[in-house]
Amino acid sequence: MTALFALATSLLWGLADFGGGLLTRRIPALTVVAASQTVAVVVLGAVVVATGGWSEAGPRLWFAVGAGLLGPVAMLAFYKALAMGPMGVVSPLASLGVVVPVSAGLFAGELPGFLQFAGVGVAVAGVVLAGGPELRGAPVQRQTVLLTLIAAFGFGGVMVLIAEASTTVTGLFLALFVQRVTNVAVGGAALWVSVRRGGRALPEDGGGPRVLWASLPALAFVGLADVAANGTYAIAAQSGPVAVAAVLASLYPVVTALAARGVLKERLRAVQAAGAGLALAGSVLLASG
Repeated sequence: MTALFALATSLLWGLADFGGGLLTRRIPALTVVAASQTVAVVVLGAVVVATGGWSEAGPRLWFAVGAGLLGPVAMLAFYKALAMGPMGVVSPLASLGVVVPVSAGLFAGELPGFLQFAGVGVAVAGVVLAGGPELRGAPVQRQTVLLTLIAAFGFGGVMVLIAEASTTVTGLFLALFVQRVTNVAVGGAALWVSVRRGGRALPEDGGGPRVLWASLPALAFVGLADVAANGTYAIAAQSGPVAVAAVLASLYPVVTALAARGVLKERLRAVQAAGAGLALAGSVLLASG
């Protein structure tokens, strides 16, 4: 079950990242974050009311608040990086954040078996190679790498926090709702400050509101896919070793790279193709361990 839910997390995060990266090429990143998370709040609020999730309120929700504070910072950095550089390069580097939950699992005393240790190493190496990282070049490229690393460790922190935010399914709905409300509060405040300082909340092409309204289905997909990914990861982390769940969930860059290849016709370099193969081999070792 751990492998199944973790791989579902990879699929959902990969597609959400691809959609978010496309949107930030037309709409300011802060607006994408605030709008997509607002849709998620509305849907999750209805789910919490329908399932009676309010009864699960307790001190663990502070972990959800922490995830909500950290998430917008990571998402903003990541979306800006995706808008600057090829998705097939940025997304795999962002998966380095897997170091955070894996370290947390080891610190908590989890000791994966030999095959799982091997799978962790193979999968992480594969994900990094799948990006064909370009660490040298113009200042914009270095800025992209810096933003990606900020996003990576932010995402890793969110993975740790959301896994601790609940112990039941209805509690998970409430935790995800609290996380997203915090996301909207932080993202909305950042957007307001940005506009006050002369930044943009809408596209510059003159059809801003129209473009935003036309993008609403895509924004909804990004927000809901991200929420679902957080939920499936929390279940995966609670049903098995955190190290296994975290590494399998971090295979999402392969999904993003393949989507970029299929939709944007981004060409994968030989090292990226080899990395994708290693990532998949690592996932098999982790699942079999």
